[in-house]
Amino acid sequence: MSTEPRINDRIRVPEVRLVGPSGEQVGIVPLAKALELAQEYDLDLVEVAATARPPVCKLMDYGKFKYESAMKAREARKNQAHTVIKEMKLRPKIDPHDYDTKKGHVVRFLKQGDKVKITIMFRGREQSRPELGFRLLQRLADDVQELGFVESSPKQDGRNMIMVLGPHKKKTEAMAEARAAADARKAERQGRTVGSDAATAESDEPVEAQDAADEAEAPEAAAPVEQPAEASQGA
Repeated sequence: MSTEPRINDRIRVPEVRLVGPSGEQVGIVPLAKALELAQEYDLDLVEVAATARPPVCKLMDYGKFKYESAMKAREARKNQAHTVIKEMKLRPKIDPHDYDTKKGHVVRFLKQGDKVKITIMFRGREQSRPELGFRLLQRLADDVQELGFVESSPKQDGRNMIMVLGPHKKKTEAMAEARAAADARKAERQGRTVGSDAATAESDEPVEAQDAADEAEAPEAAAPVEQPAEASQGA
């Protein structure tokens, strides 16, 4: 079933509530009159509220309206942020170096505006020491508190203990900051390229000026002197 509104001759009702090109209320008019006004304004008669009684129609440039609507929808999709939950797994007796690596990943996820599910995996006798997992999760939450907060407190789930961290920044804000940083880096690279070209041009100028000065100071080559014809015959 088509979702596009009916326009012009496709509208099949005896009368409509007409809205003018600038949004002004014209009132209820016969369909023939509304189509006549549409021709006078060189616009389309578009049904904008089909369920109303009578249906509401507006005078507009339907082609332009569709184009602008498509651009708005495209921009909305571009800025749309999908909530993503990343997962990071740790052991209760994790090595300090491994902890720093895992924490780095959590920091990166939070900066991107994503939620992070932290899972502590207990094995064997570790299951009788849940406080080890709780302290580790609390430590991690404290280490990243500037970027995220505890959205779901630690809780036991079978052999695992789970906590969810939420970012302080929204996904859309993180995406906007990432785009701005990328644009800044691009502009900086372009600036360095332009600066390098300018420096090269400046370094060439003194050489050209010196060459010109050398040519001005160099003596002109002496023209050959021709002997008089009589002197050459006598010789």
